[in-house]
Amino acid sequence: MTQLQRANVMRGKALTGQGPVLVRKVFSGALIYCLLLVGSVSAAHARALGGLPDFSDLVKKSSPAVVNISTTQKVDDSKLSIPHGMNPSMEDFLKRFFGDGGPMGPHGEEDLKSLGSGFVISKDGYILTNTHVIKDADEVTVRLTDRREFPAKIVGSDDRSDVALLKIEADDLTVARIGKSADMEPGNWVLAIGSPFGLDHSVTAGIVSAIGRSLPNENYTPFIQTDVAINPGNSGGPLYNLDGEVVGINSQIYSRTGGYMGLSFAIPIDLAMNVVEQLKETGHVTRGWLGVLIQDVTRELAESFGMDKPKGALVARVMPGSPAEKAGFKVGDIIVKFNGRDISRSSALPPIVGSSKVGARVDVEIIRDGKPMTLSVTLSELPASEDLALNGTDGHAERLIKRIDLVVSELTSDQKEKLAADSGVYVERADAGSAARAGITQGDVIIQVNGEDIVSVDQFAKIVDALPEDRPARILIQREGSPRFLALRIAKND
Repeated sequence: MTQLQRANVMRGKALTGQGPVLVRKVFSGALIYCLLLVGSVSAAHARALGGLPDFSDLVKKSSPAVVNISTTQKVDDSKLSIPHGMNPSMEDFLKRFFGDGGPMGPHGEEDLKSLGSGFVISKDGYILTNTHVIKDADEVTVRLTDRREFPAKIVGSDDRSDVALLKIEADDLTVARIGKSADMEPGNWVLAIGSPFGLDHSVTAGIVSAIGRSLPNENYTPFIQTDVAINPGNSGGPLYNLDGEVVGINSQIYSRTGGYMGLSFAIPIDLAMNVVEQLKETGHVTRGWLGVLIQDVTRELAESFGMDKPKGALVARVMPGSPAEKAGFKVGDIIVKFNGRDISRSSALPPIVGSSKVGARVDVEIIRDGKPMTLSVTLSELPASEDLALNGTDGHAERLIKRIDLVVSELTSDQKEKLAADSGVYVERADAGSAARAGITQGDVIIQVNGEDIVSVDQFAKIVDALPEDRPARILIQREGSPRFLALRIAKND
């Protein structure tokens, strides 16, 4: 065999012997790659199907029920101006939107226009929106998705819930489906449709951030907090769940700039529809009234009351002549259940009481001095305003309570009138020590210590001297006219 023939034989062995091995390896690698590719596609497909929702069908079906609401009010526009320090881009936007003859134009008698949103709740023309959208309006106009416009009559409005009911003369309208806000949970997807800055039928989506939120001066509405982008003009528009049902009315935003910052609040639709029924029947809304001022129970306050864990609404004041006073409620009571419903936090109580019928007699479970009790109370109607003023007597003396590093004085008659306190001691200074750590500050009035009323500086000093070390004591103070419990713990080195 020649050298060439031997070379061909060796080449043939390489092709026939080693070849199949190489082919199998290549095929195997290709198969794995294909499987990985298919797996990757399948995973992406699964994310598309089971991940972020597609809102397009919901928007198509729900949008016709959403309306644009514009109002006019005759004002002297010499009093109107661009707010000092407004973002230049926002100022330019407003100028483009209103034109030269709007709020930034020549002065004189002008129509002040505002924009908001709403949604249809009946085929014969009832529409829901916010009270602040139509407040003080001389004219209200509703524009539908087909661009038809109707003058609207204000059937009624409720300032406390910020819910308003309008009526237009139209038939066979597309009606929004009403859901149940009670079924909403943090993490649920929600969608808003409205007219931010007058841009009709803008759609934004997000999730429920929290439920039952109590906002300052809004105690009777347990708001739904979301991260849905809401801006001026969205107010009064619907908040939808994934089933295309309205679960809330977009009402407020938290903002330092006037625009969206990630915190939006909606009125629960369950509460809103209760308001609607009352507005239809009587034109106004009534709420149950218990007559107590309350606060949360902190961990240290719970310990001072002998509770295993913080819960309930702590009564900081019982209003004179209120249903609570007549039923025997006392300052320091902790309300843990109202008419069979658990009260986990103080913010849960006002909406429950407010939604109760006036004149209803309900059982209220409380904890008093560490022991459970049940009181029966007949609710009256929540008054338009609550008079918290109390009268007092003269006197003044100042003293340093060394044990807690607190300077206090007797209340003068002027202080009693101004601070709405008929007894207690006035805090002159709390720079350091146990009192400052408890949160007591200058201007507070100390009313009680561990349930005992404070009537003088000397009495207060004796009570403080007798307090045990390293054990929280309940301090009831009055701050800017509002009562509040604090937990005072005296450390061993104090």
